[in-house]
Amino acid sequence: MSKTQTVTQKMSQHRWTIVALLFFATTINYLDRQVLSLTWDEFIKPEFHWDESHYGTITSFFSIFYAISMLFAGRFVEWMGTKKGYLWSIGVWSAGACLHAVCGLVTEAHVGLHSAAELAAATGDVAVVIATFSMYSFLVARGILALGEAGNFPAAIKATAEYFPKKDRAYATSIFNAGASIGALFAPLTIPPLAKAFGWELAFVIIGALGFIWMGFWVFLYDTPRKSKFVNQKELEYIEQDKHEEIAEQKKKDAKEEKVPFLKILSFKQTWAFVAGKFMTDGVWWFFLFWTPSYLYTQFDIKMSEGLGMALIFTLYAIVTVLSILGGKLPTVFINRGGQNPYAARMKAMLIFAFFPLVVLLAQPLGMHFSELGQHAAWIPVLLISIGCSAHQAWSANLFSTIGDMFPHGAIATVTGIGGMAGGVGSMILQKGAGNLFVYAGETNMTFLGFVGKPAGYFAIFCICAVAYLIGWIIMKALVPKYKVITLD
Repeated sequence: MSKTQTVTQKMSQHRWTIVALLFFATTINYLDRQVLSLTWDEFIKPEFHWDESHYGTITSFFSIFYAISMLFAGRFVEWMGTKKGYLWSIGVWSAGACLHAVCGLVTEAHVGLHSAAELAAATGDVAVVIATFSMYSFLVARGILALGEAGNFPAAIKATAEYFPKKDRAYATSIFNAGASIGALFAPLTIPPLAKAFGWELAFVIIGALGFIWMGFWVFLYDTPRKSKFVNQKELEYIEQDKHEEIAEQKKKDAKEEKVPFLKILSFKQTWAFVAGKFMTDGVWWFFLFWTPSYLYTQFDIKMSEGLGMALIFTLYAIVTVLSILGGKLPTVFINRGGQNPYAARMKAMLIFAFFPLVVLLAQPLGMHFSELGQHAAWIPVLLISIGCSAHQAWSANLFSTIGDMFPHGAIATVTGIGGMAGGVGSMILQKGAGNLFVYAGETNMTFLGFVGKPAGYFAIFCICAVAYLIGWIIMKALVPKYKVITLD
């Protein structure tokens, strides 16, 4: 039966299958991203003679290269289409994830040594060469990972806009975006044990291979709604219920999408509002993603391969997962009960979420205040950080959805890429600044608001993270005070 015929069967639900695929892709994305943060302190650092500065350089490079790649990833997805664009993206990043495993072998060959034990035992100038060369080896692998991962969110946001009406997009986005939390949730339960049992190299390979498996499901299950054999007429009508609000070019039978010129996209205040929201807040999420394991190891001597370390990180992201999904539903409540337009509802929700990260200000003071509890004092900052990270994920889901609310389909992936670049630049600044600050604080016994040494450095960064969302919201509201759909002349 064709989609133009009257149908009596129940509405198909294939859009939720697509969300599930996006969810698993984002989960794999964050698992691949987390392997380094969960292995560097305990396994990689001793082998390659790294300090926080080396690690900060690697994480900041990942951020800026990811940012630059995001700028082009959106355009690439627009050009290739959602299906092929996503396949290329996850294929490249999975290859990059696996490539980390050869960094040790390359370093051994460069310095003329023959094992990880010989690398770790090196001293003097040889140790410096090992640290530097291994860092650059990881930068190459991290660059390939970043290049591929940059396509994840532009493709996922575009797929969401294709498969969901405006009123459901924030909720759908919050579901697939929760994959970031799930990836971070399962990472401490899988990666450190893998590294401990088989070596850190195989941890990268095993986790990286998951992306290649996902690609098979995507090829079979994904197509645009009008072409999908899994979408019936009723579901198609539901998906396209607000088509009348979109520009005439979007309604053409051949479903061609107008490609909006790049410079024209930059002329809209809506673009810069999204850029501001991403620049101010993405670095906060990435800081906690990359540095929380190191924070626990530095401050409380908790290893990620131990039960307490796994429990702490698992608990952190378990809380984030549940609360972030609930946060994505809040704008729908405002729309249904208050009759607010999508943008107003999302901005109201985002303002609420912007206040929650302020609790991070208490993480370091309370963690140190209850130091008599020993390693168990770490539960206090972890619980507070989890609240801040939950707020970020809820904020992020709504921030992404503002693009689909106001931009035509032909610009969605590109705007997502521009905003992603801004978020990556903000993250690069925070990652590199944090790494250098922690080394400086430890070497000089820096003081900050009553804290000394590395605790002072961490508290300074926590303060920045706590206020970033309120600043970002104020800038966004100033740029786009009211809901305005972009129409093209």
